[in-house]
Amino acid sequence: MPVNELLIIGHPELMAERQRWLAGLGEERRLSDKTVEAYERDTRQFLYFLTGHLSGPARLSDISALRPGDLRGFLASRRRDGAGARTLGRGLAGLRSFLRHLEKKGLANAAGAAAVRSPKQLKSLPKPLTAVDALMVVTSEAQLAEEPWIATRNAAVLTLLYGCGLRISEALAMTPSDFTGAPTALRIDGKGGKTRIVPLITAAVDAVRAYEKLCPYHLAPDAPLFRGAKGGKLQPAIIQREMQKLRGALGLPDTATPHALRHSFATHLLAGGGDLRTIQELLGHASLSTTQVYTGVDSARLLEIYDRAHPRA
Repeated sequence: MPVNELLIIGHPELMAERQRWLAGLGEERRLSDKTVEAYERDTRQFLYFLTGHLSGPARLSDISALRPGDLRGFLASRRRDGAGARTLGRGLAGLRSFLRHLEKKGLANAAGAAAVRSPKQLKSLPKPLTAVDALMVVTSEAQLAEEPWIATRNAAVLTLLYGCGLRISEALAMTPSDFTGAPTALRIDGKGGKTRIVPLITAAVDAVRAYEKLCPYHLAPDAPLFRGAKGGKLQPAIIQREMQKLRGALGLPDTATPHALRHSFATHLLAGGGDLRTIQELLGHASLSTTQVYTGVDSARLLEIYDRAHPRA
């Protein structure tokens, strides 16, 4: 954002503190880049709101004098613009974090933000693929790429998502050294810098070996394992686009995304008798409550079968 635009929404001393806070989110608290970007956007929108609310750029003294009503007014304006409960909740979390940063320096009071309740969010259940559809998606024969090495590459990435429960960013961060020898597990540096160990199934190793054999580029041990058509690091958008093509070709719903394969991993483990604590560790969830949403998926699936099959349903 240009300096002159920054001055419109806040005086230099306020904007400097905001920049220090944003830098600390990534460097000290190790939040993901996407979370930092979202917090930057949320606080920028709040400062724009204050500019109109105060009839001028906000000062540190204005932030210090904030009342719960001011924050509720901002949330109400965002809701009128179409923001949902999840977006509003994240925005409020970002503002609280910023105010706590200022409070630690004696520049503001965060009590007003703490007094504002987060909007109630309806929990949506993950949308996993069926076991049959998931297995079909991860085969190299199902891929629509004209180049055989690209087909095996796509199959290998998708197999890691479904077979190991990885996020797409985690799969694309793999290097050839992760698969040296006869590996039986992967060390994953996940969200928020949280490290976990996940078992590496034979099907995933075989899929990676098939890709390595056909890949036309030199795969140095510590370089990216998965490459784009021109040899650079493979980007998530490519796999998302390939999955979109597969949805059309295989007649899968719009919810069949690369991330849905991670949901499928968890749901199918739970249905097969896996316990929540183990699945939590495999997924790298910080809280068990995050993993518990998959019990709702399994219950919904059982009710669907009951409604379809039971004579008295």
